Amino acid sequence: MHRRTVLAGLAATAAGPVWADLAPAAYLAAAVTRDGRALLCGLDTFGEIVFEHPLQGRGHAAAVHPWRTDAVAFARRPGRFAIVLDCATGALRAELRTPSGRHFYGHGAFSRDGTRLYTTENAFDEAKGVVGVWDAARGYRRIGEILSGGVGPHEILRMPGSDALIVANGGIETHPESGRAKLNLPFMRPNLSYLSPEGRVLDQVEPPAAWHMASLRHLAVRRDGLVAVACQWQGDPVKAVALLATHRMGAALAFHPMSSVPDKTLDGYGGSVAFSLDGTQIAVTAPRGNRAMLHAAGGALLDVIQAEDMCGVAPGPHGLMFTTGGGDVVWHSGAAASHRRHPDMRWDNHLVSLKAG
Repeated sequence: MHRRTVLAGLAATAAGPVWADLAPAAYLAAAVTRDGRALLCGLDTFGEIVFEHPLQGRGHAAAVHPWRTDAVAFARRPGRFAIVLDCATGALRAELRTPSGRHFYGHGAFSRDGTRLYTTENAFDEAKGVVGVWDAARGYRRIGEILSGGVGPHEILRMPGSDALIVANGGIETHPESGRAKLNLPFMRPNLSYLSPEGRVLDQVEPPAAWHMASLRHLAVRRDGLVAVACQWQGDPVKAVALLATHRMGAALAFHPMSSVPDKTLDGYGGSVAFSLDGTQIAVTAPRGNRAMLHAAGGALLDVIQAEDMCGVAPGPHGLMFTTGGGDVVWHSGAAASHRRHPDMRWDNHLVSLKAG
C-alpha cells in the first residue's frame, strides 16, 4: 500500500479496534488520477491525503465496519469487485467478487455486530434487485442473498441501534450488455424499503404516482431514525421535482423543493446526501448544477454552497466536508468555507466517514 503520509506507530495506536482511536485517516474517497489510475484514498479531517491504495477499476463508495478497522470499497456500477482494507495497517483483508448474473451498485452496510456485510446488487438477467449477504467474521465469504424490495437498489444503510436495513431502490432497470442505458423509464417504480436481515419487508414507500420518475438513490440516516434521500429525476427536466426527501417508518415520503433555487437548474440530479454531526442540517449535492444545498432537518433551504462538480459529502468536526470532480476538498462550517486542492485527483461520487460505523 502506497502512502503519502504515515504516522509513526500507526498500527500500534490502532491495537484496540475502535474507529475513534484511529489516526490519521478520517474519510475514504475513491478517485481517478489524471493519468487514469483508480485509487482508494484516505483523507484526514483537513482534506489531506494520508494514504492511497490502487483499485482495479473505478470505485464508488465504501462500507465501514462498526468496530473492526475494516472498510469495504466497492466498484462503480456495473463493476463486480470490492476490496476489504484494514485502514490501520494497510493490509488487504479480502477481495470480493459477485457471483454470475450479479453486479454491485457501489454500496454496502454492516450488521450491528459486524458479522455480516450486505451489498446492493443487480440480478440483471432477472430484472430484480438483491442484497448480497457476506460472512464478515469468516473471510467475507458469500453466504446468500435476499430480495431488495424493488429494482435498481443503490444505497443501503442500517437503521441506528437495529439490524433493520434501509434500501433505496432507484427503480431503474439496467443490464451490463446495454452499458449504463436505462431500460424501463416509462414504467419505473422507485421505492424506499426497510428490510429485516432475513429479507422481510418492514415498511415500503414510493413517490406519488405523478413523480414515479424520481429515482431514490442515496441515503443518510439520523440517530433517531429520520432518513434523508437524494433523488435523481429521470423525466422532463422542466418538470423536475425536489432532489431531497425525508422519511420516517410508517409515514409518507416528504419531498422538499427549493424555492430560491429551481430544481430544474440542477439537472434533476442529487449526487449524495448527509446529516451534520448534530443532526440539525441535511446537505444534498448537485454536481451537475455545481453546488450543494444545505437544508434544515425539517426541509427548509438554509444555504447554497457553490463549487464545480461537487458531489461527495460527509459530516465532520469542522461542519460538513465535500469533494469535487476537480480535486477539491471543501469543508463548510457556518458561513465559512475552506478548500484543499489536489490537482491530480478527480474525486468520485462519495465521501465516507471512517468514524460513522
